[in-house]
Amino acid sequence: MSLKCGIVGLPNVGKSTLFNAITLAGAESANYPFCTIEPNVGVVAVPDNRLNNLSELYNSKKTIPTTYEFVDIAGLVAGASKGEGLGNQFLAHIREVDAIAQVVRCFEDSNITHVSGKVRPGDDIDIINLELILADLDSMEKRLDKLKSKIKSKDKESIQEYAIVERILLILQDSKPARNLDFNDEELKIVKRLNLLTIKPIIYIANIGEDDIHERFDLPLVKEVIAKAKEDKAISIPVSAKIESEIAELTTEEKREFLKDLGLTYSGLEEIISATYELLGLITYFTAGEKETRAWTVNKGTKAPGAAGVIHTDFERGFIKAEVISYEDLITLRSEVKAKEAGKLRIEGKDYVVHDGDVMHFRFNV
Repeated sequence: MSLKCGIVGLPNVGKSTLFNAITLAGAESANYPFCTIEPNVGVVAVPDNRLNNLSELYNSKKTIPTTYEFVDIAGLVAGASKGEGLGNQFLAHIREVDAIAQVVRCFEDSNITHVSGKVRPGDDIDIINLELILADLDSMEKRLDKLKSKIKSKDKESIQEYAIVERILLILQDSKPARNLDFNDEELKIVKRLNLLTIKPIIYIANIGEDDIHERFDLPLVKEVIAKAKEDKAISIPVSAKIESEIAELTTEEKREFLKDLGLTYSGLEEIISATYELLGLITYFTAGEKETRAWTVNKGTKAPGAAGVIHTDFERGFIKAEVISYEDLITLRSEVKAKEAGKLRIEGKDYVVHDGDVMHFRFNV
């Protein structure tokens, strides 16, 4: 399960610099709007120390992390929903991602122009959110018109969808994103088909200057972003794109020392991925052995057969049972044999709900 996150933002907020740093994909970065015209894509390994520890324990020949795909999407301007700037391309590309990471400029630099002439993170967020809202508003109005003829025939599903679209239209008309609405599981199935932009989980990345990293949560501009995130059911993360660029050039050991010197526990990349997992309700389980140790991403609440199906559909179709040990127990006891002796290796059936950090071996027959 590979995730796709779209990095968006107004021109010259540092989003391509951040993209380059976290993916090492080398996208062009320049001090003028629209230097990113086609979306650049970078696939990164999801950092997880548990995977490396398990690989060492099993002396695995291969270590395979789960992956995360970043898409650097062209800078947006006001009027994008009507086709201004590169708006049509922006909206098309953003529909394809699982989550949105909006980079918001929270640094002052007279050498880097701001599209609106002044650094106002709250206004920048509003510009992009409004364009997404207007795009959704247009598509929902068209959808409602199509449904009107269907509900005359008293089609049950169309009537239900009509009521949901009406609710969505009301909140969009109030200039608020669709994610602010609550839907039950049945309604969510319909909502997913509507392909809304404002239903996607969003992270606000406050791009700060490298000298501001120690006081990142106390900066007035960052506080403005944090307040906006609370309003929009989003998560906010202060990150320095310049520092991420420096980290990208270091070895793993050098990175640890560099972060330690800065008083940081995690890099910006790790914080962004962790936030996305939280927003999308995702967890990681592992398969481990001498041949390979591998991380797998599934939704919270996934049962054992569904987790097996992520590896191969045959595993799900012919699922018999799963051997499960928690990562903590396995690392503490240092072997499957000792885990079994201690009663920490469990045999689970089809109704078992997978937990984050489970180490699993599946038994199946097709």
